[in-house]
Amino acid sequence: MAPAGWTGPLSLCVLLLLTCGFAHAGKLLVVPMDGSHWFTMQSVVEKLILSGHEVVVVRPEVSWQLGRKLNCTVKSYSTSYSLEDQDREFLAFANDQWKGKIQSIFSLLMSPYSGSFDLFFSHCRSLFKDKKLVEYLKETSFDAVFLDPFDTCGLIVAKYFSLPSVIFTRGILCHYLEEGAQCPAPLSYVPRGLLGFSDAMTFKERVWNHIMHLEEHLFCHYYFKTALEVASEILQTPVTAYDLYSHTSVWLLRMDFVLDYPRPVMPNMVFIGGINCKQRKPLSMEFEGYINASGEHGIVVFSLGSMVSEIPEKKAMEIAAALGKIPQTVLWRYTGTRPSNLANNTILVKWLPQNDLLGHPKTRAFITHSGSHGIYEGICNGVPMVMMPLFGDQMDNAKRMETKGAGVTLNVLEMTSEDLENALKAVINDRSYKENIMRLSSLHKDRPVEPLDLAVFWIEFVMRHKGAPHLRPAAHDLTWYQYHSLDVIGFLLAIVLTVAFIAFKCCACGCRKCCGKKGRVKKAQKSKTH
Repeated sequence: MAPAGWTGPLSLCVLLLLTCGFAHAGKLLVVPMDGSHWFTMQSVVEKLILSGHEVVVVRPEVSWQLGRKLNCTVKSYSTSYSLEDQDREFLAFANDQWKGKIQSIFSLLMSPYSGSFDLFFSHCRSLFKDKKLVEYLKETSFDAVFLDPFDTCGLIVAKYFSLPSVIFTRGILCHYLEEGAQCPAPLSYVPRGLLGFSDAMTFKERVWNHIMHLEEHLFCHYYFKTALEVASEILQTPVTAYDLYSHTSVWLLRMDFVLDYPRPVMPNMVFIGGINCKQRKPLSMEFEGYINASGEHGIVVFSLGSMVSEIPEKKAMEIAAALGKIPQTVLWRYTGTRPSNLANNTILVKWLPQNDLLGHPKTRAFITHSGSHGIYEGICNGVPMVMMPLFGDQMDNAKRMETKGAGVTLNVLEMTSEDLENALKAVINDRSYKENIMRLSSLHKDRPVEPLDLAVFWIEFVMRHKGAPHLRPAAHDLTWYQYHSLDVIGFLLAIVLTVAFIAFKCCACGCRKCCGKKGRVKKAQKSKTH
């Protein structure tokens, strides 16, 4: 018990400790991305709100996930498209992935549904047409912008209001992460996105890696054409993708070298992979009943993510046939038409608590589309995977897990019922898969700071210091030929060539003099003999 004389100062110290988080509370503007991107970003926003920060979320009225209630100020703006338009465009794009995989920027541009992304890029125009909202944002003294860079609107907002920005992303399509952060990515061992290569590439793969990099420089501008047109219109000056990405204060990357390959990084790149992993919560009686009924064989969790709701009928029947040949109970998140050959061991549910099920000791395997959220939940809970990637970074995620011996990758377009059956039996019965995923899980969890706390710290850091200019490399101020030292190489080469030329001329002159003198001596001797 503290002495009576200490009661006052002690109470004051406790009060200061409790309120220290609120003493530095600031104002944060959040410009999120819809869909699964918002799931983990929301957890960061909620923790910032609990820390006492004033948070304002700006979102379009039409959205899938952004309408969820938040304990903060939410400003919405109307869009030129409806929810039905958004659903139709995405469904067309998702269905197209069951016909052929997109494994390059060129094939993405040539896809008949590539225009669906223009829908996301165009809504920023609607934001700035809302003069009342723009005036509110201008008058509110925000300390920073927290954004998802997928649709570029957050980047435009940050540049328009001259605010420091914190990017929250798994990665960026094309080469703009390397350019925006001025971070080198050697093509000899850093595979480009969409290719599904490991870091130990063969000569042929390294050739394709270089071709893909060249393709990005040639075609990425066309992919972001609508976004850049909107940005140029709003900012009233020609804008490039580099102009938008290069002013980022801190990059919060949902990456971890347990999953991703080692590569060079810059000081303003912070890795928060696994931020979506949460402590397992008790399951509902419904799911506990399914697990208890599975007996000693346990369960298999099957989900292709929140954005994939249907599978072509023929493919769904092939999958159902394979699932019926394993002794485990399969919990399949599926909202499409029930396959006619669905076996008794397979239970269709419209929603499942994925992380909580993966954390259950009776879970034997995880069938996933290889989205980063699912992959990290599989790693955190130590569950071997059967991966059926569809689009985006999913092929790369699957390749990384397969390379590390923690799962089996199947080509969802070409796989047969037997392929899926064999893959499931392999990851369940071969102990090496479980051992490898448990090793990755142990490495992933062995960290000094939890990813969520790390993300919150760096956002608050940028808010406190109005950016992070001390982390910005001088490379941003160099031209392309200065960055690659071509001017220095040219200068040194000119010196070497000049010295070589002078040396050559001196030698040639010396030879001529020597040879000329000898010639004159010989002529003189000949003339004397005559």
